[in-house]
Amino acid sequence: MSWVQIYNYFLISVHGNGKYFVYAHGNARVFDFFAIFAERIAVMPQNEKPTIMDIARLTGLSKGTVDRVLHNRGEVSKKSKEAVLKAIEDLGYERNVYASLLAKGGSHLIALLMPEDEPGSFWDLAASGMGKDRDPVLATGVQLEHFGYNPTNVESLRAAAERMLDRNPSGVVLAPMFRAGTAQLTAMLRDRNIPYVFIDSKIDDSGYLAYFGMPMYRSGYLCADQLTGGRPVDKVLMVRVQRDLEGRSDPTVNRRAGFMDYIHEHCPDCVIHNIMVNPSDMQAGERALDVFFEAHPDVHHIAMFNSRIHLLVPWLERHPQRGRRVVGFDNLEANMQALSRGTVSVLICQHPDEQVSMAVNALSERIVLGKYPARRDNFMHMDILTRYNVDYY
Repeated sequence: MSWVQIYNYFLISVHGNGKYFVYAHGNARVFDFFAIFAERIAVMPQNEKPTIMDIARLTGLSKGTVDRVLHNRGEVSKKSKEAVLKAIEDLGYERNVYASLLAKGGSHLIALLMPEDEPGSFWDLAASGMGKDRDPVLATGVQLEHFGYNPTNVESLRAAAERMLDRNPSGVVLAPMFRAGTAQLTAMLRDRNIPYVFIDSKIDDSGYLAYFGMPMYRSGYLCADQLTGGRPVDKVLMVRVQRDLEGRSDPTVNRRAGFMDYIHEHCPDCVIHNIMVNPSDMQAGERALDVFFEAHPDVHHIAMFNSRIHLLVPWLERHPQRGRRVVGFDNLEANMQALSRGTVSVLICQHPDEQVSMAVNALSERIVLGKYPARRDNFMHMDILTRYNVDYY
């Protein structure tokens, strides 16, 4: 038996239920404590682990109250919950996950509400993380289901959310493409006490369990630094994606803010131009590029704030320009190939599959074990790729 275990059993013996400890008129009197303590040590198996009953004795609460805290169900006072959590930490208690799942006689559902897109897209890559690096114990009692929606149509989001809520999920992974629609959904999730985790980006919201993704503002700041090389530039073209006709979908707004702040701070005289392109009509997008560069042939710096930089590659390769610098995001295969050829100068990458995997594991631990993530905002690394290191990524 370790000294930590001996100390923990000392606490249980002395404070457990008042039988062996009396406090009267300021004087503590311990009756035959060492005899009782020695007896406990003698009869306790060497590999014995703390039990729910040990937690109950240590806290002075009922076994039922302890069980409700462990399984996050029923009403428990804040004071009792804090006492149980403190006892769990002191005793090193670990729940038997398999036994807990079997006792509940069912499994949990984690819903992934994410856009659907064509193979090779950002969201296709993200979805590949659903079954990646899952804890085999937690996976035993947790099912995953993807509820896809059209990222250009807020009504598609609402319909997918309705289907998802009909399934009564235990937790939700969210990609907030539409800020207002997402805010309405998260309000419903909070009303139902369903924990939710943001990936890729997040909205202003006080109720989310965790976030896994880039620090959006800083990623935009980094993008501007990579585009300019830390030197003043005269003109920049920002190419943005038209996601929906009403303009309600704008998940990169904070990234764009970081980019703009860098330019204003380091290149105060820089003129920033904007072009909107529709991924479903790139012929029109290329005509817009023709018109722009005919009027502005001296623009050599181009940035795009999402994973679609590959949409520009055919036009860029038909119109090569010495000294042009192009920066985009994400390790899609089409982007990586353009980077290898030198058409794209820099990619800032984040592994969306890892975001989904981490989000699923965080929700699984919260739902099954009652554990909160160590950090609420889990900012992913921002990997800077060039044609010289892309082959090793």
